[in-house]
Amino acid sequence: MPTKSSDGSILTIKEVAEYLKVNERTVYRLAGAKKIPAFKVGGTWRFLRSDIDQWIKSQTTGG
Repeated sequence: MPTKSSDGSILTIKEVAEYLKVNERTVYRLAGAKKIPAFKVGGTWRFLRSDIDQWIKSQTTGG
């Protein structure tokens, strides 16, 4: 990440997997099933860090 303020950062599958401490296949499955906020650019999945952080909060609060 180039800056410390990562809210607007766009992450790859690998970066999200590292961030969540899960396998890349798990992230592919979640994205494909629309269970995690993601979008495709040129056929590859991308994720907004702020969306992932919000998703984590919703998972931990039973949302």
